Amino acid sequence: MDTTTGGEALRAPDARWGSPALLDLVLDELAYGVAVATGEGELLHANHAARHELGRRRAMALHNGRLRVRVPEDARVLQEALAKAVDGKRSLITLGSAEAGRVSLAVVPVRRDPAAGQAHAALLFSRPSVCGSLMLFFFARSHSLTSTEENVLAILCQGYSAPEVAEQLHVAVSTVRSHVRSLCAKTRSSGVRELVNRVAMLPPVAPALLCEAMH
Repeated sequence: MDTTTGGEALRAPDARWGSPALLDLVLDELAYGVAVATGEGELLHANHAARHELGRRRAMALHNGRLRVRVPEDARVLQEALAKAVDGKRSLITLGSAEAGRVSLAVVPVRRDPAAGQAHAALLFSRPSVCGSLMLFFFARSHSLTSTEENVLAILCQGYSAPEVAEQLHVAVSTVRSHVRSLCAKTRSSGVRELVNRVAMLPPVAPALLCEAMH
């Protein structure tokens, strides 16, 4: 499997896939990327989140309809995982680099027809972060949070304390604590820990994620 520094556009829906099925529409709402490929790396389908990730070209990109890794050493890792999936075995792999960003994927076998001998590979991408920005946006709108409260919550979700949040926002600690009290009241949370846990456990929905071309 060759490496590449580029990719190609993938528009949805692709004529090869036919009319979008109901399940495809549901998959497009996920914050997690989901893709299906052959054992040779030919991309058969990808939901919006997967197309978005491939378009970023952090660990993989699309070239001539095939998945291409960015780091040469990852070529064997991906190829072996795809081959295992075709043989009915699951793999958990990590691609990319510290500089460009790493992506974890579960590569699992899928069969369109149970009677068919050969399987394809489903690639399940890791979520970009514990508290993804898209899900946080959804949470904030659902609880009528202000933009400032959403910003404070986003920083808290990264593990920072109130004094550290205040330092980042260049405001007084008392101001941050006031925002925290408002956040807990609006979300009916007992404290920061429960609030952050609730965001981390949100359903992986990405209502604002648009289909982006993979350049």
